[in-house]
Amino acid sequence: MEKGFSGPLLDGRCIVITGGGTGLGRAMAEHLAALGARIGVCGRRSEPLAETVASIAAAGGRAEPFAVDIRDYEAVGRMFEHFEQRLGPVDGLVNNAAGNFLSASEDLSPGGFRAVVDIVLHGTFHCTQQLGRRWIEGGRGGSIVNIVTTYTETGSAFVLPSACAKAGVHALTTSLAYEWAGYGIRVNALAPGPFPTEGAWSRLVPDNRFDQLLWGRHPMGRTGRPQELAAAAAFLLSDQASYINGAVLPVDGGERLQGAQFNAFAQALPRAELKALFRKLRPPRKNGS
Repeated sequence: MEKGFSGPLLDGRCIVITGGGTGLGRAMAEHLAALGARIGVCGRRSEPLAETVASIAAAGGRAEPFAVDIRDYEAVGRMFEHFEQRLGPVDGLVNNAAGNFLSASEDLSPGGFRAVVDIVLHGTFHCTQQLGRRWIEGGRGGSIVNIVTTYTETGSAFVLPSACAKAGVHALTTSLAYEWAGYGIRVNALAPGPFPTEGAWSRLVPDNRFDQLLWGRHPMGRTGRPQELAAAAAFLLSDQASYINGAVLPVDGGERLQGAQFNAFAQALPRAELKALFRKLRPPRKNGS
């Protein structure tokens, strides 16, 4: 695995990462901690958060967990209070928590659509505004990095809730970058391409028949490595990016240049077979969804 940044790039900073217990969130948490940051990790499940904190501590870093549902605005406020009490003033935020699944758009339920939008768009707003208010009231600046996707501008088949929600986060990024710049608050975003992670990616690639469709067309012929996204986040959060504001940085190896990521699935199999595969990947619906 390639090395990211090294040394005290983020020494003395306190950075909160949503969805920091697993996957890319954990990779970013571990890398930012290695650069000297104190890390607050949050997510809905306590066990993976504890594992991330233990991993950071074993490497000599400092981290604190907080179990929270970012769809709950008041709970997000309590989260920041907790981190400030345990880690000191928060200097940066990575809005990484997300949800996604494959579905033909005509098969989406209102509840399924709402679930993704609530986590991705509303959750990002909750965390951003709660922290932004604290910074503004305290006369402090800071840096926010949102995680969007490469298909926020093009749209993408079969992931309509994610495309809509992430497009909203893209707009939130550029809107607040301008509005809050006078407060010393920078707001940027990363747009990852394909970064396979355990759990999340298994819900987005039905089976190995789709590997060639996704990776065979990729200009670099491979998927992303977690450290590559973590290094990009570290840069945007650091003083090295002090004049970068309102940027949406693709981290995809050029994949976006061939078209939206999941559009290729439309030619892979007959529509009925695709829809059957998608249904197998989805968890059981809750009542009322």
